[in-house]
Amino acid sequence: MRASTRREFISGAAGRIECAVDKPDAAARGIALIAHPHPLYGGTLDNKVVQTLARAFVELGYEAWRPNFRGVGGTEGVHDEGRGELEDLAAVLKSIQTEKFVVAGFSFGASLVARLAERVKPEWLVLIGIGITRLEAPQVPAGTLVIHGENDETVPLAAVLDWARPQELPVVVVPGADHFFHRKLHVIRRIVQANHP
Repeated sequence: MRASTRREFISGAAGRIECAVDKPDAAARGIALIAHPHPLYGGTLDNKVVQTLARAFVELGYEAWRPNFRGVGGTEGVHDEGRGELEDLAAVLKSIQTEKFVVAGFSFGASLVARLAERVKPEWLVLIGIGITRLEAPQVPAGTLVIHGENDETVPLAAVLDWARPQELPVVVVPGADHFFHRKLHVIRRIVQANHP
């Protein structure tokens, strides 16, 4: 967490939604909404992959918003198996009132933003370690960036390839990376920045 990170609270269907917000040095080119991993398994807006995504997007000129899901940190409500969490992501985006935005997520959060992208049509969609084994993910737009660890023990690479294959969707595989990208966070940052449209 950067010293300049500020906390914002947005009204959601289950109460307030806590968000961490990081701004670029210059005027923002848009918003990056970033969703964290499964809250019942320790996922929060402070997750290292989520923070890495926020840093990457801030360096690309975006204002990065990282909401906590229901029941996590200062966010009210209780876990809703992805249904209420999807509504909360939509509520955060609506409250920001921006036309230029990208959405990204890690694990459970990646599955949710894939669903969100069916509704809101972001300029770019970034999915890291997409949690398709716990939460079904829809077909995603061409140009979506999918990054997965070669040695992901939580969501096997083979399952992600099975999901991507019918869509003719490329998957960027990080050699030697596990689900949480230990010691590989710099690689994620580099891939996201190098592939930004």
